[in-house]
Amino acid sequence: MTAISEESQIKECLLEINERIARSAARAGRAASDITLVAATKTQSAETVRAAINAGIRVCGENRVQELVEKSEQNAYSGAELHFIGSLQTNKINKLAGQVGLLQSVPSIKALRLISARAEDLTIVQDVLLEINIGAEKAKHGFLPDSLAEALEAAACLPNIRVRGLMSIPPAEQNPDRDAFWFTKCRELFEKCAAYGADNVQMKILSMGMSDSFQQAIECGSNMVRIGTSLFGKRQ
Repeated sequence: MTAISEESQIKECLLEINERIARSAARAGRAASDITLVAATKTQSAETVRAAINAGIRVCGENRVQELVEKSEQNAYSGAELHFIGSLQTNKINKLAGQVGLLQSVPSIKALRLISARAEDLTIVQDVLLEINIGAEKAKHGFLPDSLAEALEAAACLPNIRVRGLMSIPPAEQNPDRDAFWFTKCRELFEKCAAYGADNVQMKILSMGMSDSFQQAIECGSNMVRIGTSLFGKRQ
């Protein structure tokens, strides 16, 4: 596929996704402009990422540190904001802090402290989201709902990070009604956290919903969605 045809194909998919976002936002009494679309670019080549940005993507999200580093070296993300949306390993934090606008998947107080230490070395403030293990799944990382207050207290003592909100992936139950249940629980947590009084805790972002669930997530309160398959097609 040529770069021009790939860009055209992505632009067509993006138009449809934006229309679906607008309809979902309207059903929730919100504006489409309130929703941020993050293009999940895992396994996509640097050329495809550039085509997506040319097609109108403004935020890219990478799952793997090695891919992020390699594509950055190829200048793939020029013209877009870059987020890390994958599982965050503490031994990879030094490669990510200061390299991405938002670390979306911070799973522990230990990770918060390591990010803050690295950001202090770089003399920056790193924006983060706290990953919530909303279904208390043993196989998943993230803060349990009842440990969130402790996480915010720890974050408030770390001036080189800024907590911008929460991110979550509901349990994979293949049941849209259950997805809505988990999305709603996460939104309720988000609303409670919004009242937390700390200079570096500014709850503005609720990142929920992917290709198969973003419309429902928006209707339940999400204002950031992470979309890969609907934009690029199924991964090889």
